[in-house]
Amino acid sequence: MKATFVSEFKNHLQMEGKTILTQTSPKELSELITEGVKKQIQSLKDALLAKDANDELMTREQACEFLQIDPSTLWAWQNRGKVTAYGISGNRRYYKRSELLEALKPLKK
Repeated sequence: MKATFVSEFKNHLQMEGKTILTQTSPKELSELITEGVKKQIQSLKDALLAKDANDELMTREQACEFLQIDPSTLWAWQNRGKVTAYGISGNRRYYKRSELLEALKPLKK
């Protein structure tokens, strides 16, 4: 009778979209929580980047200040295709903040 009750309870919870954690060690539970948090952070990051896709344009000077680089470095990165410049006409160039952030890559140790 006890086994039937447990089986019915598990079936009820599974129908409700819930899961019973049985035979899960504290370490495994911690890993599951960590994995869930990482997924949520990545989801939030993706949402913020999508929202910033049409964000403000930055002038050359603002982009250099934002990245803390010299204008010649920005020019070199642009020529190598690492960053994209936008403009309407003349010498005015603009950079999207979100694209500058996406161009940054983690360095290997």
